[in-house]
Formats: sequence, structure tokens, C-alpha cells
Amino acid sequence: QVQLVESGGGLVQAGGALRLSCAASGSTFSINAMGWYRQAPGKQRELVAAVSNGGNTNYADSVKGRFTISRDNAKNTVYLQMDSLKPEDTAVYYCNVETRTFGTRYYWGQGTQVTVSS
Repeated sequence: QVQLVESGGGLVQAGGALRLSCAASGSTFSINAMGWYRQAPGKQRELVAAVSNGGNTNYADSVKGRFTISRDNAKNTVYLQMDSLKPEDTAVYYCNVETRTFGTRYYWGQGTQVTVSS
């Protein structure tokens, strides 16, 4: 089992920045990929950014050049640095972690609200 605790959300003006953190605990030795999703009201949850266990990253087109995902395996933590925030970035952001033991499982953080005002 893996537990995820998110932090770093809040209210920020357009053009500002926030840094989200997601700390994993439990069976952290089994963690492979880590990522961030977001869900705005009335919309489906979408992938924002992900990083593999090998360090490869991918981003949604809407955040490329503005967001940076990183991970600290020693701390079992994944980060999302969000710069040049736009009102359309407003959503609940969820940390997601992939584990591999007998098979592949996914775990979700509790979600953290990011609100960008114009």
C-alpha cells in the first residue's frame, strides 16, 4: 500500500507560480512512474505531467514550457513547479503514483486546489 499526501496548492494571480509536492509513504520501494493530473469543474480528469522511474518526462500541451515535474526518490516525493499560471490552470490537482509488485497498481493523492485569478 502507498499513501500520498499533497501540499502546495492555493490562490495565485495570473502570471504567478506555485509548487506542488506529493510525498509517498508505505511501500515506496515499489514505486515506478509518478505524475500529476488535474480536474476542473465539469471536466474530465486530465494528465498534466508525468515522470518515469528512469527520469523521462511528458507534459500536456497546455502546460509545456510553463510546468516542470521532478522527483526525489530519496524523499519519495514528486513535485510540480507551475510558472506563468493562467486562469485556465484552475483545477484540483491530484498526485498519481504507479507501483509494480505482482502487477501494476495506481494510487491517488487527496487533491489540492489551485485557483488562478485574472
